[in-house]
Amino acid sequence: MGVGELPDAYKFKDEGSNTLVHTAKAVGGLNLPNFQRLGLGNIVPVKGVPPSQNPLASYGKMAEKSAGKDTTTGHWELMGVILSNPFPTYPQGFPPEIISEIERKIGRKIIGNKPASGTEIIEELGPLHLKTGCPIVYTSADSVFQVAAHLEVIPLDELYSICEVARQVLRGKHAVGRVIARPFLGQPGRFKRTPDRKDFSLKPPVKTVLDRAVLRGLKVYALGKVGEIFAGEGISEIIPAKSNEEILDKLSATLSMARNGIFFANLVDFDMLWGHRNDAWGMARGLEALDKRIPLIIEALEEKDLLIFTADHGCDPTTPSTDHSREFVPLLALTGRVGRGLNLGVRKSFTDVGKTVAEWLGIDDAFIPGESFASLLPQ
Repeated sequence: MGVGELPDAYKFKDEGSNTLVHTAKAVGGLNLPNFQRLGLGNIVPVKGVPPSQNPLASYGKMAEKSAGKDTTTGHWELMGVILSNPFPTYPQGFPPEIISEIERKIGRKIIGNKPASGTEIIEELGPLHLKTGCPIVYTSADSVFQVAAHLEVIPLDELYSICEVARQVLRGKHAVGRVIARPFLGQPGRFKRTPDRKDFSLKPPVKTVLDRAVLRGLKVYALGKVGEIFAGEGISEIIPAKSNEEILDKLSATLSMARNGIFFANLVDFDMLWGHRNDAWGMARGLEALDKRIPLIIEALEEKDLLIFTADHGCDPTTPSTDHSREFVPLLALTGRVGRGLNLGVRKSFTDVGKTVAEWLGIDDAFIPGESFASLLPQ
């Protein structure tokens, strides 16, 4: 959920991207009364979401300091990891030596091996896959190796095993950020991906704020694909969920049972279903559905709790590209002791979130990069 192109967006061919503003414009305005009260319209002018005179949350936007615009890079930076070199990408497909090594290890030939939309490539190559049993491999502008397979041809456990083999092969200079299992069902012309996607990520190169929290006896609950993004590192409990609605349901349930630690949720539908498919109306409906859940989340806050809404990258559904976009991301921070929100300005790095979380939880560690804004929030 970006809020405008970063100064170096031209390097990523993302000039002019603005996920939130363009989505609002495309649908004639958004209806987000709760986000409006928090101060979303104070960050950038959003059609249908005017600035709040007395925002409940402190607000601002953040630049990404790492070299990239993918999910892993964004999440890691939020928790204190800055990558100076981007993960490798493969606009021409993966080199023959990589593909042949994976084929040798899994005992199946591979088809595809090119950048593609996930829904489009299964329509294109699904019939051949059904006939031959060859898994479909594809990538995108992001550092991903994706494997699609029909579950009546390659069972889920075997698909996951294929991805584990690919993860082992893709090392060194070919260490992509994520290997992703993409199962689907159905018949030609009516294929549909199932919710059994699974990510096989690299481990962060250094300790994150999540690791440091666990070392200090705090619990870290990872909802949705967060646990996979961090390869299980610094995670006390992985809470699987396959959609925005399920993730929010499980967040509410988890908050009611436990209080001490970090609850980290990624709302997967915003890019998976809408951003990557250039579906501005779906993006708008998703924002409005999330907006309706905000009062319940806020009601669950206790006085010493801190709630942060932000993003890991943009994914503008109105541009020709279907990939992530290099953008500033929004920042809304609300404490259980509600007071008038302050303008947090333009933050230089996503790491300010991790630094703030660490300070809020009493984790005093000089090795965590970033600039905390905890002192600016109602205490």
